[in-house]
Amino acid sequence: MTLQISGRAATDIAASIRELVERGTLRPGDALPPVRALADRLGVNRNTAVAAYRQLTQAGVVVTRGRGGTHVADRAPVAQEGFAADSVLRDVATGNPDPELIPDPSAALTRMAGRPVLYGEPVIDPGLESWADEWLRGDLAPADLRLTITSGAADAVERLLAQALVRDDAVALEDPCFLTSIHTVNVGGYRAVPVPVDDEGMTVEGLRSALEQGVRAVVSTPRAQNPTGASLSDERAAALRGVLAEHPYVLVIEDDHFSMLSREPFHSLIGPDHKRWALVRSVSKFLGPDMCLAVTASDPDTADRLAMRLTPGTTWVSHLLQRLVLALVTDPGVLAGIAAAKAHYGERNDAFAARLSALGVPTSAGDGLNLWVPLPVPARDVSEQLMRRGWLARPGDAFAIADSPAASRLRLTVHDLSEPDADRLAADIAAAVRAAGGRLVQPEVG
Repeated sequence: MTLQISGRAATDIAASIRELVERGTLRPGDALPPVRALADRLGVNRNTAVAAYRQLTQAGVVVTRGRGGTHVADRAPVAQEGFAADSVLRDVATGNPDPELIPDPSAALTRMAGRPVLYGEPVIDPGLESWADEWLRGDLAPADLRLTITSGAADAVERLLAQALVRDDAVALEDPCFLTSIHTVNVGGYRAVPVPVDDEGMTVEGLRSALEQGVRAVVSTPRAQNPTGASLSDERAAALRGVLAEHPYVLVIEDDHFSMLSREPFHSLIGPDHKRWALVRSVSKFLGPDMCLAVTASDPDTADRLAMRLTPGTTWVSHLLQRLVLALVTDPGVLAGIAAAKAHYGERNDAFAARLSALGVPTSAGDGLNLWVPLPVPARDVSEQLMRRGWLARPGDAFAIADSPAASRLRLTVHDLSEPDADRLAADIAAAVRAAGGRLVQPEVG
């Protein structure tokens, strides 16, 4: 079948192909003509055809597979955090906090009510604003900051990128990366530039390379990086600030999602003279995912632009929710519970890493809710073996932006397993590695 693709300009060619997809003439998985063949057929410059395919790629209409060519994108759902639907397997890939450790809001609900809030009033409840200012200001070098409230961290990051970027702008993302950040960049039509992550967080050379490629924004997780559990060291953060000092107008977004639960100190990429920046802290990990609220501290110009991005949609986050959050985070009993949850997640991950190491799968626990397990074989082979043993785990390549070691990693959520179940899962992982052709490492004695 000869595709009726037309147009002389890149935009017209892209619109022609999009119409074929929308009519069903082109279906998910169908191959598009090679760039050179399309350019010859239409009598246009090769770069025009390249630009048309790039527009379609950024819009999510097509995907490129290197030498495998360009194909119509499959509209399968993007991987998300949370329980797998309709699975009879024991799900150890959820990324969820333990529901038993989420504070009960019942008592706070009875004392949080106040006068109604009407249109035109300040969008941040005064009590929460005072608490949040103290919570964030001490961790930031810039003296001039403004606070904004959004419906969670993902909402904040999406709006922060939208107020600063246009389609096809480049964004530096950690690689491997949090699934929601990948999804946000893809849906926004931005171009993800991967920055490798090691045990100390985002690498200096990776960030420098991304900046040389013209990224206009950097999204970083300063601690409990998801999925790796890495946290920025003081030395690494200083080195990254040094690189960013030469690019003061690149928007730096720090998503400190684990904040009050983290075992690691906070070290920031944001230097005292950086011009465009935002630090985002949500409450979902310690107060529960349904508590959709995040506080963003940013430079005044970014705060004004972020407020404008709120105007067409939610305008403000419910003051009832704001007051509930404030009642919880100022309750000594709730704070004691958060401290206990912090210890629980760390201890359970440490214990499971020790189990795996003793069985010949050397693992060390980072920070956060999850465990990032290195394997001697592809993680997908191990995950398939685990499915036969009744477990649903998440291979690391789901979090990868580019070719990276993530393909030989497994991300596990194990903090809610009983001792017998933890023993069984660790043994099954070791057996799955052997079944996939991997060799276990004999633990050192003495």
